[in-house]
Amino acid sequence: MDHAGRRARAAARSGAAGVAALLLSPGSDLTYLSGYRIFSSERLTCLVLANDGTSTLVVPELESPRAIAAAPDLAPVTWGETADPYALVASLVPGGSGAIGVSDQMWASFALGLQRALPGREFRLASEITRELRMRKDPAELDALRAVSAAADRAFGRALDLEFEGRTERQVGADLAALLRDEGHDEVMFTIVAAGEDGASPHHQTGHRVIRNGDTVVLDFGGTRAGYGSDITRTVQVGGRPTAEAVQVHDVVRRAQEAGYAAARTGATAQSVDAAARAVIAEAGYGDFFIHRLGHGIGLDGHEHPYLVSGNEQVLEPGMAFSLEPGVYLPGRFGVRIEDIAIVGPDGRCEGLNQVDRALATVR
Repeated sequence: MDHAGRRARAAARSGAAGVAALLLSPGSDLTYLSGYRIFSSERLTCLVLANDGTSTLVVPELESPRAIAAAPDLAPVTWGETADPYALVASLVPGGSGAIGVSDQMWASFALGLQRALPGREFRLASEITRELRMRKDPAELDALRAVSAAADRAFGRALDLEFEGRTERQVGADLAALLRDEGHDEVMFTIVAAGEDGASPHHQTGHRVIRNGDTVVLDFGGTRAGYGSDITRTVQVGGRPTAEAVQVHDVVRRAQEAGYAAARTGATAQSVDAAARAVIAEAGYGDFFIHRLGHGIGLDGHEHPYLVSGNEQVLEPGMAFSLEPGVYLPGRFGVRIEDIAIVGPDGRCEGLNQVDRALATVR
């Protein structure tokens, strides 16, 4: 990952936008620009990236060895337990009237402390600068997304051999998590197992419901490998033959995703891709039951720009990565969702990173 090149591009964009410096606390923007991945804590860690390209990583003294190892091209400036880190950060910000860009997820206590240390300066969201850079994945990022998506595919393929009937959603979810780790994920971020009527809740909290023969089950799971995320959903049928309506709904959702694939290409708008998939579901009579956007971007964050949703006129470009996940949710009965991660390739066409079978598979 070319972190120095990324910082140079971010600094140039900051200057053009009238932003004097970016102040980035632990999170994906910090990792994107430095390679340093650290948990948030009550001790301030902050990358100060001035619009002239000067970059300084301010870290608590006890974190200095870790910071040096993770970001060797950034000499850290440390502060001790009794020092004022806000004054230290403020001293590294160029003077004048330029705005200050702060991490979108910066703790309020840090943002307020920095505002006090930099009185009179306008504070803006750092994502105004970083979003445009992070939406367009570089070749190394695309390779990372391909690798983690392939690992998720392998995990799902093995999940088809799990025993579902008579076990709880939580037990199956634990098995899914183990499969993700076994196939190379560093972290498991979520495992949604939604059986029968629970499948009508898109973000169902996997619980103690016992899975029964005849249930339609939504499986949505993912995690990270080398910092980049996977996110896959498949719907399976437990035991005997599915109902005619389950087969019909699954076919509608599958065709909606295919329409999304066909629409997602260079020059298309994010909202037009959503509309293409949504039209298939509406024409089948299930429009009122597709209750979320078609997709979200993915990378260092599980949800990031671009969002495939009505009202988003963002034009798709090569290197953009996002989910395609249409669904139909019938309250009190069942739900169906199919989700892949896809990218816009250099030829302008949509490339699916998840290749595992999308059929309504039968499990035992």
